[in-house]
Amino acid sequence: MMRYKEEKDAKKEAFRKYLESSGAVDALTKVLVALYEQNEKPSSALEFIQQKLGGPTIYEYEKLQAEISDLQTKYNELLCKHEDACKELEELKNMHSSVSPSTKETNDGEPLKDEHVENS
Repeated sequence: MMRYKEEKDAKKEAFRKYLESSGAVDALTKVLVALYEQNEKPSSALEFIQQKLGGPTIYEYEKLQAEISDLQTKYNELLCKHEDACKELEELKNMHSSVSPSTKETNDGEPLKDEHVENS
């Protein structure tokens, strides 16, 4: 039982050192002190903390979520159009490759001449 408590304490201490070395403890302390020193406390302490730490406000977050949703919809539409265009291209390639060489034409509309035919 004692060993479990020691392991638990060691994990806590390692986590505390991690928070201190990363600057998280200082940042949180500064924000909480700023909140404490406010003459008029904000209606939402959480929103105050988020704003001070550089996070978006609830309004900004909801706006970003709506933008993500709109962009996902546009992406899905473009993906469908791309897939349709790829299918159409493949069909055109298949149609083009199924045309026999004797019926192919040159760029100017003239039929291709068979070079192997001897002039008589």
